[in-house]
Amino acid sequence: MGEKLAILGGSKAKTTPNIPMYPGGLEIGDAEKKQVLEVLDNKYLFRYYGPKDVESKVKKLETEFKEKMGAKYALATSNCTGALISALIACGIAPGDEVVVTGYTFFASCAAIVAANAIPVIAEVDETLTIDPDDIEKKITPATTALMIVHMRGVPCDMDRIMAIAKKHKLRVIEDVAQACGGSYKGKMLGTFGDVGCFSFQYHKVITAGEGGMLITNDERLYDRCMGYHDTAACWRPDRFAEQRYDGELFCGSNFRMSELTGAVMLAQLGKLDTLVSRMRQNQKRIADQIKNTRGIKIRPVYDPDGDIAICLMFFLDSKDKVQSFVEALQAEGVAVSGVFNSGIPDWHIYAHWKHVINKLAPSPIKWPWENPFHKGEEVRYAADMCPKTLDYLERVIHLDIPPQMTDEDCDMIARGINKVAEALL
Repeated sequence: MGEKLAILGGSKAKTTPNIPMYPGGLEIGDAEKKQVLEVLDNKYLFRYYGPKDVESKVKKLETEFKEKMGAKYALATSNCTGALISALIACGIAPGDEVVVTGYTFFASCAAIVAANAIPVIAEVDETLTIDPDDIEKKITPATTALMIVHMRGVPCDMDRIMAIAKKHKLRVIEDVAQACGGSYKGKMLGTFGDVGCFSFQYHKVITAGEGGMLITNDERLYDRCMGYHDTAACWRPDRFAEQRYDGELFCGSNFRMSELTGAVMLAQLGKLDTLVSRMRQNQKRIADQIKNTRGIKIRPVYDPDGDIAICLMFFLDSKDKVQSFVEALQAEGVAVSGVFNSGIPDWHIYAHWKHVINKLAPSPIKWPWENPFHKGEEVRYAADMCPKTLDYLERVIHLDIPPQMTDEDCDMIARGINKVAEALL
């Protein structure tokens, strides 16, 4: 007979406070203050018009970031959505083109495709909860020009198969690394496989300035075009008023420039990335080692476990009907877990709740980009149940954040709680 569950009046398995999942945010301190104060003291708030004898924090961040990721070029942006849109435009994605994207990602991945005047095609995930290469193949049509690959919840996609598919069909690849900064696949950093890799520095991400983004590429022409789109005023050009140096250099863009204050915070945060990822990996492993053989639980498989940044631990139950009671019992034990998908609770990380796309909603009477004379394929249709495998996986998953600030005691209490509840309910 096991221990009495806390939900039934027993003692809690975890008695320490739960730590919010703001990995880099909780580490903000003297290093960030120093960088920001230098910007303010120098009165240098905008990288293109600052004092001549002061180095731009944003420019320095770009240099350090590309070196860390092993890319030739890096471009700081105001947010990751702007980086994704800039990448799609730079890659030449045209009105009416189809872009395949996973059904499990924050809605911004899909919204960026629409903002680039392309049509999102939603694909299934596999058991890793990243995009299913088999379904990518099924979703490719004559109108498909790109893949939006999302390294969801910190783990790498199957980049060998994905890049082979892209090569076979001559598709561009944009990597959304918003939730996996610092991750890798077979020793190569995420974001360096596709044509462009895009990162987020929003407050929930591993390193943060509250908001911000970055894109990296090894293609000089794509870098030029990304700069052009992210800065429509063309401040970056050697002579902003000169004729274009090559066909496709000059075009109307937007404004996704990063401020010097954001760049200052991110310079300090970038120096903490390796430590944060290392701590999360240690914490995740400590918990996983104690529950990997627990009856009724299957830890999410990963294509390259060494490349997982370990921002969370996700495990499957064998039935969706057991998830709610398991979550409630584990929360009563003092462990901050949650289910992932409930059809009655909106969550913009799951395609079934993307009403803007499913219903093809637009800000004008023309349902652009879906009503599009340039679209070469059949009408792209959506439904809340169009990716049944994705919904089945997500309905059976338990999600646990892994803050780097957790102690070994925290990890052991969490594992004890999971095992306690599993013994009683599974």
